[in-house]
Amino acid sequence: MKREKDEASVDAVVDGRAESGDHVSEDGPTAMAVDAVEAVEAVATAAQDAVTNAAQDIGAFIRSQRVAAKVSLRQLAERAGVSNPYLSQIERGLRKPSADVLAQIAKGLRVSAEVLYVRAGILEERPASPVRDALIADDSINERQKQMLLEIYESFRKENSISPTDHE
Repeated sequence: MKREKDEASVDAVVDGRAESGDHVSEDGPTAMAVDAVEAVEAVATAAQDAVTNAAQDIGAFIRSQRVAAKVSLRQLAERAGVSNPYLSQIERGLRKPSADVLAQIAKGLRVSAEVLYVRAGILEERPASPVRDALIADDSINERQKQMLLEIYESFRKENSISPTDHE
């Protein structure tokens, strides 16, 4: 009987039929629904904060790389093929650039797109490797060629790795 009353209370709240004087149990399904809504809102807020922090982090990193390379905002925007105001917004953390835009900016800064992808949270950081570092630093091949070579290299490493079960 109590369960039916609680379900009716939840239905009334959901449908908007509950009056301000209606009694709704604080330990029943309504309270659980309110807790669930609050939990979803907390997760949404945390996700939004993470996106904002990632945008600010990548923007600050791009600005520091640009300043270190002694390139003006306008020059980098031109090299990367993006508008000056858009690049400024990225650097100030107001916009989070797509992977394509990051690749263009990386090319304009003459750094690896992978570095920017890791900073932006698009890729996970990989352990250091002299082969990977040499490929990334090579200016005689383009970004797509570097990516293909890195994928081949990683597939060979994975194929040749010995798992603990292989010894048995």
